[in-house]
Amino acid sequence: MRREGNTPILGHIDYVTFSLFLALTVVGWLMVFSVGFEEFRNMESGSFLNTSAGKQAVWIGICSLIFAFIMLFDWKFWQTFAYPIYAVSIGLLVLVLFAGTSIKGATSWFSFGGFSFQPSEIAKFGTALALSAFLGSYSTDLKKPRSQLISFAIILAPILLILAQPDAGSALVFLSFLLVLFREGLNPAYYIVAGILGALLLAGLVFSPLNITLALTLLALLIMAFNLRTKKRAYWLAGVAAIAGAAYYLAQLEYLPQVLGACLLFVLALGYVLYQQRNGRLSATLLFFLLFGSGLAFAANYGFNNVLKPHQQDRINVWLQPDKCDERGSLYNLVQSKTAIGSGGMQGKGFLHGTMTKGNFVPEQSTDFIFCTIGEEQGFIGAFGIITLFLLLLFRITIIAERQRYSFSRHYAYCVAGIIFLHFFINIGMTMGLMPIIGIPLPFISKGGSSLLGFTIMIAVMLKLDKHRFRI
Repeated sequence: MRREGNTPILGHIDYVTFSLFLALTVVGWLMVFSVGFEEFRNMESGSFLNTSAGKQAVWIGICSLIFAFIMLFDWKFWQTFAYPIYAVSIGLLVLVLFAGTSIKGATSWFSFGGFSFQPSEIAKFGTALALSAFLGSYSTDLKKPRSQLISFAIILAPILLILAQPDAGSALVFLSFLLVLFREGLNPAYYIVAGILGALLLAGLVFSPLNITLALTLLALLIMAFNLRTKKRAYWLAGVAAIAGAAYYLAQLEYLPQVLGACLLFVLALGYVLYQQRNGRLSATLLFFLLFGSGLAFAANYGFNNVLKPHQQDRINVWLQPDKCDERGSLYNLVQSKTAIGSGGMQGKGFLHGTMTKGNFVPEQSTDFIFCTIGEEQGFIGAFGIITLFLLLLFRITIIAERQRYSFSRHYAYCVAGIIFLHFFINIGMTMGLMPIIGIPLPFISKGGSSLLGFTIMIAVMLKLDKHRFRI
């Protein structure tokens, strides 16, 4: 047991994590300053606070005060008031639907005095606290359906409210809480099934549903043949391989419906054989998977072509089928982003010397696409350095999580790690075409007060909890 006594505010905190957080925040402000340098050059006397860099500096000051204020709180406060804080964050998500400001088609912001605030950023923090408190309860057991349902409900509530704004990008971030559920023992089968369904959903957006159904049918045939109780199993597998080859060839000759029908008959026949061999459960499982997977592919294809609006279809095509997009239209942002990053070369053009940055060729360059500025001005070395800082931060948070004596603190640290990782992965991925462009900021780097405030609060609370990990 340790006593605080007159320990300074930052006494005993993890200085490695704090230094990484501080370094990323400083780099972020410098990049915001670089993007808005023309504002700085053309500003009138005393109007610095009206520039992007000035406003970001104000938010950094506010976040610094809040960080210090959190360090003065009793560390048990966050566990005690986890549910009330979660309830307040949910209330803000409801309120913003009625009293919020619409920006770019989403009613996701409160605006006041020239500043905007996004309550979904606070909702991430509130959800992390509530989920950590629930998982830390003695009655919680993720092997039981009741605990699973409550955990999913805590995560799903803010997702539904954010989708109603609508803001799919922010809603997607809440899936990061599945990381802590996995760490705490949620059945991996959930993740496997979710991964398969996600793959089928994406496949339905790109390929013909009939082709997907044929592929699933052939897969079912292969599994059935492999599980036959016969010494001639090899012949059955060879036969399935021959059927697959013939099916592929005939499908290219526009006989796909006929081929699919024949393969489905083979599936039914093999399914009956397995049933006779007392392996009916496998047959039923494969038939259900085949029907459900095919239905999901057809639903995804229908929804994409008949439900989504053209601009929403363009966002998906930019990610999955860029060859179908216009380089001067929906693909413009991605082309300019990749061009800016590639133009930096190995060492970059130098701070404040990015031509594409100064020319504002990349839209939203101070927020969603700020990694382009890093790539152009600092080159591969600078971009790699930023990625390294994030990876070190995530690694350090994992260490902090695993050394906690209190389950609430461990759960919370993993929640923070999941949120930062998903933001970092998706933001950098979308600037290079590896992920869909859905408007997720880069933590500590992108311009935005509510984002910086949310991440600062999460880091500060985590460090406060870690600071008292030895207390009994």
